Amino acid sequence: MSKYLIAIFIYCLSLSEIRADIWSEVEHGYADNNGTKIHYATTGTGPLVIMIHGFPDFWYSWRHQMEGLRGHYKVVAIDQRGYNLSDQPAGDENYAMPNMVSDVAAVIRHFGKDKAIIVGHDWGGVVAWNLAFALPELVDKLVILNLPHPNGLARVQRDNSEARANTNYAQVFRQGKPEDPDILFGGPMNAQSLSFWVADPIARKRYVTAFEKSDFNAMLAYYKQNYPGVPDKNAPLPPLAPTLNFPVLIFHGLKDTALSSDALNNTWDWINSDLTIVTAPNAAHFVQQDAADLVTTTMRWWLNSRK
Repeated sequence: MSKYLIAIFIYCLSLSEIRADIWSEVEHGYADNNGTKIHYATTGTGPLVIMIHGFPDFWYSWRHQMEGLRGHYKVVAIDQRGYNLSDQPAGDENYAMPNMVSDVAAVIRHFGKDKAIIVGHDWGGVVAWNLAFALPELVDKLVILNLPHPNGLARVQRDNSEARANTNYAQVFRQGKPEDPDILFGGPMNAQSLSFWVADPIARKRYVTAFEKSDFNAMLAYYKQNYPGVPDKNAPLPPLAPTLNFPVLIFHGLKDTALSSDALNNTWDWINSDLTIVTAPNAAHFVQQDAADLVTTTMRWWLNSRK
C-alpha cells in the first residue's frame, strides 16, 4: 500500500472516530426551574430519556449511551445544578434533595411530557431514586448505575464496617471546604484533580473545561445537605422507602471501592415490578464508561423490550 493510500486510510479512520463522539452532534438548551436554569444536551427522537450524572461529572458522561439510544429515543443528558453550564445558586440549602428532584421534573415539563425514562448514576442515582419515591407519576422506567437502593445502602452502612470505612471520603466532604489542601482523597480540589478518573485524553480535556466552569462549593453541598452522618451500628434503620411499581434496571461495577455490591441484596423486595440487575466484574464506579458497551447494549435491549 502506498504512503498516499495509507494517509487516506488514517484520515478516514480519524473521521470515523470523530463521528462516533456525540460531542458535536447534540443540541443544547436550558430548562427553567423557578429561576434556576438547568442545562442539557439532547439528541434523537422518540420516548423521553433523562440522564442524570453524579460526582464529579457532567452531561458528557453519557456519551456512549446517547449514541446507542438516539435512534429510538429522545435522550436528554443534564448538567446538575452547580455543574458546568447549569446555574450555581449560592448557599448549601439550594442543594437539598428536593431541589434536585424538582430540577428533573422541570426538564420533563420543558419537553412537554407527563413522564420520562429516568437514568441516574452516583448522585444522579440518588436524585433518580428520590424522584421515583416522591413523584412516581413522572417515572416511566428507572435505570440506576452504581447507586444501590437507599434501603440497602442504609443497611450496609450500619452493619458493614468495611463499607463504612470506604465512605470516609464523604464525611470529609461533609465537614470540609474546597480550598482544604487534602479535601479530595488526600489532595486538592481543582479542575484537573476532579478529572482523575477519566481515562480518555480527549474526554479528560473536556472534563477539565467543564469543571473549570463548575462550583466546587456546590459539589460539596450535595454531601453537606444530603449525605448522612456516620451511622450508629446500634441504631435502628430508617423507615423503608416507598415501594416502586414500574420496571427497574440496575447496573453495578463490582470494582467500585465506595459502594458495596452487598447493598443490592433484597432490592427485589422493594419493587413491585420487574427488576433487572446487571453486574460488570471489571468495571469500577463509573460503569457507564468502564463497561460502556455492556451498559449501552443492555440498556437498549431492556428499554426496547418494555415499550
